[in-house]
Amino acid sequence: MSSSGMIYVHSSPSAVCPHVEWAVAGVLKARADLQWTAQVAAPGQLRAECGWHGEPGTAAALAGALRAWPMLRFEVTEEPSPGLDGERFCFVPGLGLWRSRTSANGDIMVGEDQLRSLATTARDAESFAHQLDQLLGATWDDALEPFRRAADGAPVTWLHRVG
Repeated sequence: MSSSGMIYVHSSPSAVCPHVEWAVAGVLKARADLQWTAQVAAPGQLRAECGWHGEPGTAAALAGALRAWPMLRFEVTEEPSPGLDGERFCFVPGLGLWRSRTSANGDIMVGEDQLRSLATTARDAESFAHQLDQLLGATWDDALEPFRRAADGAPVTWLHRVG
C-alpha cells in the first residue's frame, strides 16, 4: 500500500536548509534536492515545498523529523489511502506541533470522543468556541496563512520513497 502527500517548509534559516533536506531524505530513503526560494513573509528566510510518495504513516515520520528544528514553520500532509484517513501536521515556533485527521476532500475531521469531551468541558459558549478552534487548528492556520500566501506560484519538487 502506498500514500502520498506534501511537505511545505514555510520558513527556514538558510543554514538549516541542508538539515531539512537530510531529514526528509532520511525518512523517504531518497535524495531530497528541494528548490529553496525567498520567503517574502519572513525576510532572510527560505521556503520550499515538495510532494512525496511513500508508505502510509510517512507524514507522521516527516513531521517528527522536521520538528527537531524549532525555528521552522512547516506543514506536512498525507492523502487518505484505502482504510486510512489522511493527516495534516502543522508546526509553528511558539505553538508547537498540531495534528489532525483529514477527509478525502481535505477537511479536518473531529471525532465523536473529541466532541463529547468538548461538550463536557466547555464552561460557556466562548470556551466552547475556543476549544473548537483548537481542535480545528485555527491558531496554526492564522499563524501560517501569511506564509502560505507568499508561496503562490512557487516551484514544487516530487520525491519518491525508495522501497
